[in-house]
Amino acid sequence: MKKTPLYEAHLRLGGRMVAFAGYLLPLQYTSIVEEHLAVRKEAGVFDVSHMGEFLVRGEEALAFLQWATANDVGRLKVGRAQYSMLPSEKGGVVDDIYLYRLGEREYLMVVNAANIAKDLAHLKALARGFRVEVEDASEETALLALQGPKAASLLQGLTEEDLSQKRKNDVFPARVAGRPARLARTGYTGEDGFELFLAPEDAEAVFLALVEAGAKPAGLGARDTLRLEAGFPLYGHELTEETNPLCTPWAWVVKREKDFWGKEAMLSGACRERLVGLVLEAGIPREGYRVLSGGRPVGRVTSGGYSPLLEKGIALAYVEEGAEGPFQVEVRGRAIPAALSPLPFVPLK
Repeated sequence: MKKTPLYEAHLRLGGRMVAFAGYLLPLQYTSIVEEHLAVRKEAGVFDVSHMGEFLVRGEEALAFLQWATANDVGRLKVGRAQYSMLPSEKGGVVDDIYLYRLGEREYLMVVNAANIAKDLAHLKALARGFRVEVEDASEETALLALQGPKAASLLQGLTEEDLSQKRKNDVFPARVAGRPARLARTGYTGEDGFELFLAPEDAEAVFLALVEAGAKPAGLGARDTLRLEAGFPLYGHELTEETNPLCTPWAWVVKREKDFWGKEAMLSGACRERLVGLVLEAGIPREGYRVLSGGRPVGRVTSGGYSPLLEKGIALAYVEEGAEGPFQVEVRGRAIPAALSPLPFVPLK
């Protein structure tokens, strides 16, 4: 198991460490619900240094990324970021990513930790024929996520950069607690916040400065419940190389007017099932639980858990195209009524 630069700090703060994507990371420090609510109401800080970071540079970086990703990279101005996907040859998704434009010919791509090797090989194969360089900068990059309605005011006390002038998806250099950083007004909780890209040797000092300033340390458990409440996908669950994103609420990412790798397979694929949100009357749904309608199985839960804000079980699930419900989720042998819900599950600012 690998360790992030914050491993010792996590132990000192009482983090309960677990194996995740090849790393030892904190599942929680106090409780998942407490950390979840801290992010929704105030501010929490996550160690996401296990994520992968690729630098894409060169004369044809834009043309290459237009071909390799589903979103329209041409819309990205320097200092801006976008959520996107790496389409697969089968019309599914190699990975979902965040892409940041750092300069005229330089981009930063953040990928899921478990997919670093796969994504790098995929991108390098697609890069043949383009005047572009794809560099894995994951080992030289630490990443923190400061999230919550008080994230900006808390961070402002540690930097001279005027954060009030920064919009969602802005990316910019700054100093935080005296250390050089690249900040992005992005995150995966549904709350306002910033992600902080740092040199590994600076990560602990900045992390502890954020904690001292009032950010609650939060672990993988809260990170997952927060993204689920926000209705965000988790790769390997809602999105895979076999799932067509056009059959999900994230079809907006795919820009049909441009050419990209796997476009024909994606656009010609029929949606035999669609992804929906469900709120249960009782019980906690988990991945793999069956979704029923009229007493027969019509789908499966891809992500499920307890919503601390709704105080109910919520789930993302694939159901057969045309299945109308009413739906139930089979929880420990019981068919629990489940109402369709728009995403996000909870109101977000």
